[in-house]
Amino acid sequence: MSALALPASRPARAWLTDVPLLAVAVVWGASYLAAKGVTTQSTVLAVLVLRFGIVLPVLAAAGWRALRALTAAQWRGAGTLGLILSGIFLLETYGVVHTSATNAGLIISLTMIFTPLAEAAVTRVRPSRAFLGAAGTSVLGVVLLTQGGGFTTPSAGDLLMLLAALARTVHVLTMARLKSVQGAEALPLTSVQLGSAVVVFALLCAVPGTGSTPWDAAAAFEPADWAGLLFLSVFCTLFAFFVQMWAVRRTSPSRVSLLLGTEPLWAAAAGIALGGERLGVMGVLGAVLVLAGTGWGRRAAS
Repeated sequence: MSALALPASRPARAWLTDVPLLAVAVVWGASYLAAKGVTTQSTVLAVLVLRFGIVLPVLAAAGWRALRALTAAQWRGAGTLGLILSGIFLLETYGVVHTSATNAGLIISLTMIFTPLAEAAVTRVRPSRAFLGAAGTSVLGVVLLTQGGGFTTPSAGDLLMLLAALARTVHVLTMARLKSVQGAEALPLTSVQLGSAVVVFALLCAVPGTGSTPWDAAAAFEPADWAGLLFLSVFCTLFAFFVQMWAVRRTSPSRVSLLLGTEPLWAAAAGIALGGERLGVMGVLGAVLVLAGTGWGRRAAS
């Protein structure tokens, strides 16, 4: 059976998987406003250490027995996923700092195209025309959705976001295909992933000239900054990646990517509701196309 397909007899289970993934897309969309509120160019690494470090004690306490039950191979596999995860967040965070939000949202959405193409290359199974059409429709919707902000000249930040989209694809495919982690529980694997990422960020923070330390950044936080950081930590990190690891085992990587690809739509919704932004006619049309493309892709993947 193609890795892009789900058995036709499991529509109810497919919906149970899709709903949490859409919730992840919503909180990730809202994370752009939260991150802009707490992060500056000099505090990127510090905020990443705090964001991931806050949830680690909770994860360790909740999954202590499961962590002790992991084999050496499972620790290595989860650590590998953590290294990829740290790369994603470094690329995305520095990318957003050095490019416009419009370019960032558009470029990161290319994960919807990269994932099915990469999966097809790995499995040597050609994705269906319907799925590619759905992905194309969603990407077109993202283009229209972000058109209102205008485009800037391609920058180093644009390249970083493009690399982040590729890294997201690698992360999803690796979670689905890494044999050493397939038999382990999601909670300890998530704990090891985030712990590995914190180690990477902390080591980079220790390098002179890389910006503020986590302690200095935390000391300068106002209550609103702490609220934003907790949102990023609990919802956009703990909840989101636990759901992603859980869902990728119950559906195809391409379907996961397509559903999470609605993230720019929710980013626009958060901008309108909380940031006072406005969507023109083209933006509304783009939002409709993103939703239509996602629904079409669900049916194609089923």
